[in-house]
Amino acid sequence: TYMLAGRMRHGDNQGNVGLLRPGSVQWMTAGRGIIHSEMPEQEEGLIQGFQLWLNLPAKDKMTKPRYQDIDPEAIPVVELPDGIQVKVLVGTFNGVEGPVNKVATEPLYLDIALPAGTALSVPVPEAHNAFAYPFEGGVTIGEAANAKAIARGEIAVLGLGGSVSFSADKGPARLILVAGKPLREPVAKYGPFVMNTAEEIHQAIADY
Repeated sequence: TYMLAGRMRHGDNQGNVGLLRPGSVQWMTAGRGIIHSEMPEQEEGLIQGFQLWLNLPAKDKMTKPRYQDIDPEAIPVVELPDGIQVKVLVGTFNGVEGPVNKVATEPLYLDIALPAGTALSVPVPEAHNAFAYPFEGGVTIGEAANAKAIARGEIAVLGLGGSVSFSADKGPARLILVAGKPLREPVAKYGPFVMNTAEEIHQAIADY
């Protein structure tokens, strides 16, 4: 969970309690099971953020639950020429490493702010799946004949490659760029359970 505005309180049956405030990140690995609640504490004004779910590889499905509560001050911001800013939540950008660690799919998770008229090329691991989501303004993705305009609220599913280019041609823009190593494993899901086979789902329900 990545909070942009507002407050959200987390609690779980492992004894973890955390307050998500603007700019903070909560990274929870459910593993073999965790029961948690998220309660908004916003009384007025905007509450905004992203919640992203990553699957675990089969070998890690029953790992011990783990919780990382990251304060806004612990998230590095890379300052680039022309006022471009990149927050590094997970992974590495420009030699700067994000605070979330030990994630099996080796994700990259960036919050990119582009002033009007600026452009940025971001390296992405070549075999990773990736998507981009502008949430303020719109961006153009790609270069020359392959460039495509992506409006606010649209999601761009990217092809494989070693980098992706963004430009803010029509005004300032802000987006998240997320990439991760594909598992290429079967997925079975039911309610809150995500496993690899129907038999494992039945076992998870019985265990619960």
